[in-house]
Amino acid sequence: MSIPTELRERVRRRAGFACEYCGVTETDVAGQLTIDHFHPQAKGGSDAVDNLVYCCHRCNEYKSDYWAQESNVLSLWNPRQEPAEAHLMELADGKLLAITETGVLTLNRLRLNRPPLVANRLKRQRNAEEQRLLTHLRDVLTVLDQMQAQNNLLSKENHTFARAAPGPAPTAERTGLRRIGALSSRPATPARAPTSSPSSPRKRIEMSA
Repeated sequence: MSIPTELRERVRRRAGFACEYCGVTETDVAGQLTIDHFHPQAKGGSDAVDNLVYCCHRCNEYKSDYWAQESNVLSLWNPRQEPAEAHLMELADGKLLAITETGVLTLNRLRLNRPPLVANRLKRQRNAEEQRLLTHLRDVLTVLDQMQAQNNLLSKENHTFARAAPGPAPTAERTGLRRIGALSSRPATPARAPTSSPSSPRKRIEMSA
């Protein structure tokens, strides 16, 4: 029985348009992915939304109709119930490392370290690092722009203050020096020769006596 279109779209959006097992996106494969019944219909699974997993064709093919019918049989990792980090760890080389028995079973059953997936993870890691560096660079440039704006504002304020500030008041010493300079710059007045005044009649009589 086919899944209704509305339900299919709901599962697609919930998964972020990516395989819930391996992370491959619709953009990576240039098309839509498939709907997997985590509990296979052939073994009693339903179309309930919590039993539907959006996944790529390869993961769907490798998982097939696996189902742990007995309590002593290990179950696959269910992406609808637990995050991948609970069972798998992504390494710097793009491979996944299983950290639980469920992770080991899922990693091997779905072949999650197949070369195309490893290459895809490495590409995502590089893109994430580039985005981190670009974000850091934008933050640094923003800080530099703010510092430059503050510096321009301070320079403008200093220039305005310098133009508005009065000159230093004249001191008594400077005033005295200016007066001495003014006096020394005047032309010297020539000295007048003493004039002899005419002798009085009394002095002339005394002299003649």
